[in-house]
Amino acid sequence: MMTRTLTPRRRGRTLGVVSLATLTALVLSAGIAATSAQAAGSTLQAAAAESGRYFGTAIAANKLSDTAYTTIANREFNMVTAENEMKLDATEPNQNQFNFTNGDRIVSWARSNGKQVRGHTLAWHSQQPGWMQNMSGSALRSAMLNHVTQVATHYRGQIHSWDVVNEAFADGSSGARRDSNLQRTGNDWIEAAFRAARAADPNAKLCYNDYNTDNWSHAKTQAVYNMVRDFKSRGVPIDCVGFQAHFNSGNPVPSNYHTTLGNFAALGVDVQITELDIAGSGTSQAEQYRGIVQACLAVSRCTGISVWGVRDSDSWRSGDTPLLFDGNGNKKLAYNYTLDALNAGGTGNPQPGDGCTVTVTRAEEWSDRFNVSLAVSGSSTWRVAIQLQGAQSLQNSWNATVSGTSGTLTATPNGNGNSFGITVYKNGSTTLPTATCSTT
Repeated sequence: MMTRTLTPRRRGRTLGVVSLATLTALVLSAGIAATSAQAAGSTLQAAAAESGRYFGTAIAANKLSDTAYTTIANREFNMVTAENEMKLDATEPNQNQFNFTNGDRIVSWARSNGKQVRGHTLAWHSQQPGWMQNMSGSALRSAMLNHVTQVATHYRGQIHSWDVVNEAFADGSSGARRDSNLQRTGNDWIEAAFRAARAADPNAKLCYNDYNTDNWSHAKTQAVYNMVRDFKSRGVPIDCVGFQAHFNSGNPVPSNYHTTLGNFAALGVDVQITELDIAGSGTSQAEQYRGIVQACLAVSRCTGISVWGVRDSDSWRSGDTPLLFDGNGNKKLAYNYTLDALNAGGTGNPQPGDGCTVTVTRAEEWSDRFNVSLAVSGSSTWRVAIQLQGAQSLQNSWNATVSGTSGTLTATPNGNGNSFGITVYKNGSTTLPTATCSTT
């Protein structure tokens, strides 16, 4: 991640007599429901852990003395990425003179608080120290490989996943590699960096990380996909692909995000959302965060999500208020939607077309009720579980067969496609219902 301009992309009933057996079943059911509610994760890390995933954040060493900052970070996140402290200019300011002081501070804080660490980043065209910027050819290649080896060796055994190479592909429609001093050392430089990282830190996951690779139809996404497929076919050691996921109004979460994650996962690599932030506020921002979580949960090899910063005021794009906590450390609506989506869980499958996702959108609203639009993607044979909130109840539904009137509803196709809707009586709760999708 670096500071850059984000460019738009091409995205009432009568009760009768109840039998003893029925009453027993109702009591047991109520007990199970209560237990389930109590077990729901109350923090992002706890909720993500329910499905075997992590939820992380980027940490800056100079903010570790801010107790409000560290309190939120410690409570909510279980994966830590050093924001700048492990990049090339920070770790090797002079050739062969390494400085790990601030990187070590972050690793020490993370490990002492029971968190894992993502290493970011070993090889990158940006934030290079001046001595490296002035090198080229075989000398630069050797210096880059030495840097990868020395840094990965220093942190050997302490890193969950390394962003071995960062942002090596060009934006736009060419699908080409980025023209950088590293690229000019030879097209095999990325492969060489991965092989050096594996030798130096053999138990860490080795990732390629980039931005604007979220939309499956984009040339940049396809170019990265083809590289990963080639690496896997030739035994180049790559274990994961990171999707930075920086979104704004001109570059929203694409509707095929789940397809992108699933297609990469089908190559035999983990996928990780590594630098998530979404410009905006209110329901629009919250819905996009929910959609990201649902897409990850729908792909079993999506192993975790990290946001790029703790509070809006800590963000590299603070004016966009893109994170889950405001500048005062208060939970935003986006936090609530994210937590609810994590707790709703998912059963997805990394094979494209095998799993499904569902998006939930608030539609028309009246004083006593509101409409909810739901759209399923990834399968035409689906079952959607809709969790009403509080005392909400179902008034009406269309374009799907919906059973139940309160609590959890079940929707299945009725021949009218993959988009359907329900009308919900509020009964004191205006919270948008959540939904999860499974294939049948």
